[in-house]
Amino acid sequence: MLKEKLKNYKLILASGSPRRQQIFKDLDLDFEIRLKEIEEIFPPELKAEEITNYLAVLKANAFEGELQHNDILITSDTIVWHKNCALGKPKDHQDAFEILKSLSDTTHEVITSVCFKTKTSFNLIHETTKVTFNALSDESILYYLENYKPYDKAGAYGIQEWIGFIGVAKVEGSYANVMGMPTDKVYNYLSNL
Repeated sequence: MLKEKLKNYKLILASGSPRRQQIFKDLDLDFEIRLKEIEEIFPPELKAEEITNYLAVLKANAFEGELQHNDILITSDTIVWHKNCALGKPKDHQDAFEILKSLSDTTHEVITSVCFKTKTSFNLIHETTKVTFNALSDESILYYLENYKPYDKAGAYGIQEWIGFIGVAKVEGSYANVMGMPTDKVYNYLSNL
């Protein structure tokens, strides 16, 4: 359906995330992957979706001057926003443990921004989802880290993995957003081109 509508465009997903790539496959979209090494540093005064908006645009701007007239570049960034602080990907095992310990028995926000860039324009959308964790024992956190190694994930967890099944008490908003892509908003945006 959408694939047919987009047949005159070339979708470019600028993400190394296996989850985002799988989401685009599951949406039945034809796309290519193009990656650029970006240092994901943002001004310290930014808060919540200001951070993800800034980083999604930063990633898109790395392709300035390279896009053809029918290209649609899609970049995105996801953070966990908890206690007025951005939690990105953990630095190491200890950092991952401390992040999950801090999320235990609390509610946090998962924020994803998506930038759509063409040769002549760009648009930005974002989604915020509230996730409430049950109390997590040290044993369950260590088991998860040992068996799933979530070091490439914002907030040190994947909701679609074991920890999501046993640890998440409630999700308010888009479940797909917690995996790194607000699929309904992305689909609607592309449908309305």
